[in-house]
Amino acid sequence: MGTEHSKNQEQRRMVFLRKGPKLPAWEDALLAGREPKSLLKRGLRYVSLSLIMKGMTSTPDFLWGLHEVQKLNLSRNQLVVIPPSLGKLDRLVVLNLGGNCLKCLPKEIGLLRNLKVLFVNMNCLKEVPAELSLCRKLEVLSLSHNCISQLPLSFTDLTSLRKLNLSNNCFVQIPLCIFALRSLDFLHLGSNKLENIAESIQYLVNLQIFIVENNNIRSLPRSLCYISTLELLNADYNAIQSLPDELYLLRRLRRIAWNPMDKGLHIAHNPLARPLPEVVEGGLDVLFNYLRDKKERN
Repeated sequence: MGTEHSKNQEQRRMVFLRKGPKLPAWEDALLAGREPKSLLKRGLRYVSLSLIMKGMTSTPDFLWGLHEVQKLNLSRNQLVVIPPSLGKLDRLVVLNLGGNCLKCLPKEIGLLRNLKVLFVNMNCLKEVPAELSLCRKLEVLSLSHNCISQLPLSFTDLTSLRKLNLSNNCFVQIPLCIFALRSLDFLHLGSNKLENIAESIQYLVNLQIFIVENNNIRSLPRSLCYISTLELLNADYNAIQSLPDELYLLRRLRRIAWNPMDKGLHIAHNPLARPLPEVVEGGLDVLFNYLRDKKERN
């Protein structure tokens, strides 16, 4: 009896789907006669939905009715636009839009007041909506591999932001709003068009990892040396000729680092003036002693 009842239910559901609007081929295969909510995964922390590498060029309509979802992964598709309906998913904590073809984000992203992690890396963004600053709980933001050259001043409101990746973009200078983000402990600005680092960098008092490799930076500011929390400073592949005498104050830098994954001071592939190249080869202690003695002599 139970088997016959469930069979009738399945038949009715299939009839309903056949009578309803025709779904795109990929969406039809994804649902395969199932309720959209059956795609949700209920883990220990989040209710999640993953639609990675589905070949999507647009988002499925059923998605915006899944109000329970807290973790949504739409990465590595071919999405050109995210509709305003995104704002309906106001329980989202983690959103991954990386590896698509997005040229902009909807201003309704500001309605995601619970959002803590946002990945929009590897897209075609030229700007970021000011409304993103309404996501006051945001802690992790990756905008790497886009075409962004500036950030809205309203970003100063992202006071919970701890990790910010802006690498592989078009920044000529570090946006002023970043210096107000006092909770930052990770800042990646590698592979941009930076020519200098403003003295205001000293306001990032909790910064532990600072990456500015592969830019056009000619010198490191003295104020950088007063960020006592720094454990990794990567300035490889720049145009740096001299180092600030106060660099020895960065006591949490443990070594001259050569492996990109290692903590320490990365200063390779710069036109350092002599005798700095030879001093650097002697290791961090030798470099720090040289800079300390130099400062005392001056």
